[in-house]
Amino acid sequence: MASTPKPGRIGVFDSGYGGLTILKGILDELPQYDYLYLGDNARAPYGGRSFDIVFDFTRQAVEELFRRGCHLVILACNTASAKALRSIQQHVLPVSYPDRRVLGVIRPTVEAVGEITKSGHVGLLATPGTVRSHSYRMEVEKLCPGVEITEQACPMWVPLVETGEALSPGADYFVQKYIDEVMTQDPDIDTLVLGCTHYPILLSKIKRHVPEGVQIISQGDIVGKSLKEYLSRHPEMDAKCSKGGTVEFLTTENAESFDGFAQLFLDCPVSSQRITL
Repeated sequence: MASTPKPGRIGVFDSGYGGLTILKGILDELPQYDYLYLGDNARAPYGGRSFDIVFDFTRQAVEELFRRGCHLVILACNTASAKALRSIQQHVLPVSYPDRRVLGVIRPTVEAVGEITKSGHVGLLATPGTVRSHSYRMEVEKLCPGVEITEQACPMWVPLVETGEALSPGADYFVQKYIDEVMTQDPDIDTLVLGCTHYPILLSKIKRHVPEGVQIISQGDIVGKSLKEYLSRHPEMDAKCSKGGTVEFLTTENAESFDGFAQLFLDCPVSSQRITL
């Protein structure tokens, strides 16, 4: 008779800091669970890397979280969700980890957008890698037929956040530039998706430059609600998730540097451990 697996923490993975905005949304919705966050800061950003490299890096991170007892891992990274999630779900899990699950952030975001847009015209602001993958476009075509999506790469936004310049006056130029470009492509857009987990740090500036009446969709709240629904639909996975209300942090970069930046995202003190993947 097979033994029941020991409950483990929910793993949350991102290439860097942006996934902390997803973690915050999840914590707001599901504070009772235990979480283990892993940021691959030493190799961030993933946005400009090839599919093969993103897949390799993401698989390494997921397997590290599995080794540390996680039965469920959330890819809190749009690039990893776009370039690696499907291959992991279809080729890695069935062969090596049939009882584990890995979820992404793109599908729940698209499901929410389909309910929010009134005009049927949606803009996506994302990294060049996510835009090139057309993952959002493919999910919209599957889940929200009839909705038109305009994809806009914002290559300067992640560097602005990761260099601590998100609130600087100079950031306004690049925030306005990409918003103007996507709205020029389709003036009927009534909903803008922030398709990168770093972008909520720029939210105050984004709101300043978005036309009146256009809604801005940030992923943290959406993913938190989606995870709650998922665990409700899958009690067998919920039983594998420990519930002690704790959060631990791992980084592949300098822990002290990670802790300082993480406080900007989470609004509370953070103490991380440096690891090597």
